[in-house]
Amino acid sequence: MQDPNRPVSRRALLKLMGATGAAAALAASGRLPGGGPVSAGARAAVQGDPEPFEIRVSDEALDDLRRRLAAARWPVDVPGVAWSYGTDRAYLEELVDYWRNDYDWRTHEAALNAFDHYTTTVDGQRLHFVHQKGRGPSPFPLLMTHGWPGTIWEMLPSVTPLSDPAAHGGDAGDAFDVIVPSIPGFGFSGEPAAGTDIARTAELWVALMDKLGYARFAAYGSDWGAGVTRHLGARFPDRLVGIHTPGSPGVLQREAETDEERAYLERAQQWSVDETGYQRIQGTKPQTLAYGLTDSPVGLAAWITEKLRSWSDSHGDVESRFTKDQILTLVSIYWHTNTIGTSVRYYYANGLGSSRPRTPGGPVRVPEGYAEFLGNPFRNQIPRSFVAELPDNVTHWSIFESGGHFPAIEEPELLVSDLRTFFRPLRRP
Repeated sequence: MQDPNRPVSRRALLKLMGATGAAAALAASGRLPGGGPVSAGARAAVQGDPEPFEIRVSDEALDDLRRRLAAARWPVDVPGVAWSYGTDRAYLEELVDYWRNDYDWRTHEAALNAFDHYTTTVDGQRLHFVHQKGRGPSPFPLLMTHGWPGTIWEMLPSVTPLSDPAAHGGDAGDAFDVIVPSIPGFGFSGEPAAGTDIARTAELWVALMDKLGYARFAAYGSDWGAGVTRHLGARFPDRLVGIHTPGSPGVLQREAETDEERAYLERAQQWSVDETGYQRIQGTKPQTLAYGLTDSPVGLAAWITEKLRSWSDSHGDVESRFTKDQILTLVSIYWHTNTIGTSVRYYYANGLGSSRPRTPGGPVRVPEGYAEFLGNPFRNQIPRSFVAELPDNVTHWSIFESGGHFPAIEEPELLVSDLRTFFRPLRRP
């Protein structure tokens, strides 16, 4: 047993801070996220049942961020149409100036803390999660899994109406106990163990639901969260009453036969050429990328903002979908938790962008629902003739003309209504 009074090496302490989720910004004066000093007990990283958690960034960390923003070194601007080479410099300068001079983290920190946050340890991995208890006669557990670069941030606008429908024009009988975990390596969860992919994340979620006392539950997820959710539906049919994801059922593996099908494949190919380069970087060399994004808040903001603009139905104007405050709250979560590097590592763990095989999930074995959001014309709009024959377990498929890759924050009313409709008959004993 290690002597508790023996000094801990810097490398060992940094690894420990990652494992316990005590990121450097949150531990800036030698203090843990809850505000207590780093002790021998904290070094042991022992945590049992879920404990309440409060997001608290130190004043020193906020001062350091402002200094870095003030000292930013900007690249030479590029010719041509704005955003055609990547994030537009003029917009980013405007966003960074707002971040430095007008954005109030404390206001948004308080808004985040209005939700019920907890942490626990599952199989040696520190997990953070929101657990918002439902207000109604019989709330049903709903597990919601985010993607990249979303974090729990993307789910929160949908959490309150799902947990308290009567206060948002709905029926109290549709209330959910909403559980929104942070994937290991994202936000306030700890550093992921090696090989933590979507299959392993699904196993951690089941263990978390065990801790919370939920024998059966519903699940929703987008982006990587959709993959996790599908694994849950494939591997744990005894635990899931059903799953819901954005998008549409699978495309037939055949040549296009109509003009509509050919146009869809052309859009998909163009998207692959123009918009998926980041997958190759994050899937093959995530650590090389992590140095720059971890050291430069401007670089981090550029990397994330470009995805918000391209993947949503902003039609080129990112602030038509997300306010500066929303964008900067997401970027600030990554910055203050020092997790952009571990989040992009998820692409490597899942073999995306490389030749390493991904863990097969198998067919989903529970009722399955889809909600397709057509606001981004390059990402969706699969012709119905190109969709494979629906399996018997696909019982729901909604199509909405607005919304993009982040429906829980882009179109929370549409998504919430669709989740209520799909899960309503499944929540009955």
